[in-house]
Amino acid sequence: MTLTERFLRYASFDTQSNQASETTPTTPGQRLLAKEIVKELRAIGLEDITLDANGYVMATLPANKPEKAPVVGFIAHLDTSPDMSGKNVKPRIVSYKGGDILLSEKEGITLSPTFSPELNRYIGQDLIVTDGTTLLGADDKAGIAAIVSAMQYLKEHPEIKHGKVRIAFTPDEEIGRGADRFDVEKFDCQWAYTVDGGAVGELEYENFNAAVAKVCFNGLNVHPGTAKDKLRNAAMLAVEFASLLPGKKRPEYTEGYEGFFHPIEITGTVKEASLTFLIREHNRAKFEHNKAYIRTLVERMNESYPGSTTLVIEDQYYNMREVIEPKMHIINLASQAMQEVGVAPLIQPIRGGTDGARLSYMKLPCPNIFTGGHNFHGRYEYLPVPSLEKSMYTIIKIIELI
Repeated sequence: MTLTERFLRYASFDTQSNQASETTPTTPGQRLLAKEIVKELRAIGLEDITLDANGYVMATLPANKPEKAPVVGFIAHLDTSPDMSGKNVKPRIVSYKGGDILLSEKEGITLSPTFSPELNRYIGQDLIVTDGTTLLGADDKAGIAAIVSAMQYLKEHPEIKHGKVRIAFTPDEEIGRGADRFDVEKFDCQWAYTVDGGAVGELEYENFNAAVAKVCFNGLNVHPGTAKDKLRNAAMLAVEFASLLPGKKRPEYTEGYEGFFHPIEITGTVKEASLTFLIREHNRAKFEHNKAYIRTLVERMNESYPGSTTLVIEDQYYNMREVIEPKMHIINLASQAMQEVGVAPLIQPIRGGTDGARLSYMKLPCPNIFTGGHNFHGRYEYLPVPSLEKSMYTIIKIIELI
């Protein structure tokens, strides 16, 4: 099975995670994909293959040389984002000649360089695209395909000498639970790489500090005909609170190291309402300041509307830079590997998070390398085939260099 064939096969599995579910994995499709991967790993000839009760897959590529080398790991996640359907994905390969790509004639859906200017980098390449009605799932089935194919390549090329390698595939990363039940001691590596990045060359060891905030509003429902000076509309309180968030500190206005507040859900009636939003900031001091700012807004609401507003803030993950920076040799190694396979390293902060952010604080330093995909989590997602191939060869070269 080729790398591209492997990815297309994985894309057929519906593995969206579900925030509302209390099981692990949160959806049955993730376990189905995990079982198929286990079959492949056995056929390839890996060892110590396990699929635990929570849907975590682990396996070993044994060393083929006598000298002892550090044990390195590679990790990708089984689930796709709940942001858009991952059911009945219909990927296809287009030979890109430039201009617009018609994804769905029936729906009138087009992938255009106007929306994605980086398309112009890939003229003359094969791109894997959707039919415009689902996401593609390159986040992170491209990472899984690259890792599994790299293991197959190394088994088929024993002339490439290497130490012991560990691989793992995790459930529910997209909803922030990927590291919840990850057994770092069982994985038994000095360090690892998540293969969960975007464009070719991305190499990341900085990410947001992250929290989710839920603000709840209590109203007082009175017949509108007699509501003057009595009614308190919880839905309007939620709207008022949202308007207090800094207008230019939303994701659509920020880039690079700039943090943001990102409302992701608002629900409500006159009686009760809630507003949920993400807090993101690379700098830890600014992160704490932004959480304190939200608490101040809640106090202000309660001063204006006594007893109306409550707040719960939960930290989700922290910037892995604090853990990785003292071990920069693992970044230098990945950078060298990329260069040796013809890729220019693009070291930049992640405007998000990965399993690696949490794993790094669980004593498994875990920076992130590219899969090659673009426009994750939506209908315009696409994956240049040569970029996916470079991801696989980068993994192989890292293992060889170690």
